[in-house]
Amino acid sequence: MPVPKSEFGTLPPCDFYTPEELLEEDQMYTVYEIARLLQGLEPDAEIEAETEDILLDWAIPWIMVNADDLVVAEPRTDDEPGYYGLAA
Repeated sequence: MPVPKSEFGTLPPCDFYTPEELLEEDQMYTVYEIARLLQGLEPDAEIEAETEDILLDWAIPWIMVNADDLVVAEPRTDDEPGYYGLAA
C-alpha cells in the first residue's frame, strides 16, 4: 500500500553508480559481485542468502539499464555464472 512522503525524513534522489564509477576497466564481475558493489560492499563480502536475494533485485535491473556500456562473458564452466565488464 502506498505511504505518504510525509512519513519519511529526507528523500534523497534515486542515484545509482554508472558502470564507469562501479567497475574496474580490466576486470569482469558476476551479477553477485555487482550486487555487492552497488551497496558499497567488497565484491567478495560474505552476506546472508536472503540479503543476497534482495541485492540481486537491484543488480539485475542495473545491468539491464546499463547494458550498452557493458560486455558479457559466458561462464567458463557449467557451474559458474556469467561475467560482466565495461565495454571498451
